[in-house]
Amino acid sequence: MTAVTSLSRGTAAPAPGTTTAEHELAALQREHGRPLFALLLRLCEGDRQRAEDLVQETLVRAWQHPEALHAEDFDSVRPWLLTVARRLAIDARRARQARPPETGAEIPEDARVTADHAERAAAMLDVREAVKTLTPEHRDVLVLVYFLGASVAEAAKTLGVPPGTVKSRAYYALRALRRVLPGYAADVL
Repeated sequence: MTAVTSLSRGTAAPAPGTTTAEHELAALQREHGRPLFALLLRLCEGDRQRAEDLVQETLVRAWQHPEALHAEDFDSVRPWLLTVARRLAIDARRARQARPPETGAEIPEDARVTADHAERAAAMLDVREAVKTLTPEHRDVLVLVYFLGASVAEAAKTLGVPPGTVKSRAYYALRALRRVLPGYAADVL
């Protein structure tokens, strides 16, 4: 008995609008789908979705290789299908092991929590208003050192004061801002 006779035995004629290949594939699914699924469910360690996907992939391979379905060398197509399914399951397992594990929706305990953009923008507006309350000398040092990124030496040269004075004014300016803006994180001030 050939694969063709085992496929067509006990099956109805093709439905109107379907090709013989579609009819054979549907017959293949009906005849061999359950054993394929049972094997793949075991190989996928109970993952039904993955097993269903691999059954479909096995049937796609059968559709892509009709010569295997019509071979005269064996009585049934089932051993070929089970071999293809087993190899697909092994390939899928190897592919999953080769990539890093997927993470869930949970946030790791050591993850750095950052504020969103709106909160950061609101904080910057608060800081700007607080900077306006400083004396002009303290404000000039903060603008040069913290907002424009000048070094202490560059700020001292620009302002015409010694570097120690720049450091002192920056220290007292930040201290005054912390009093005006209690509760802000150190990265904002």
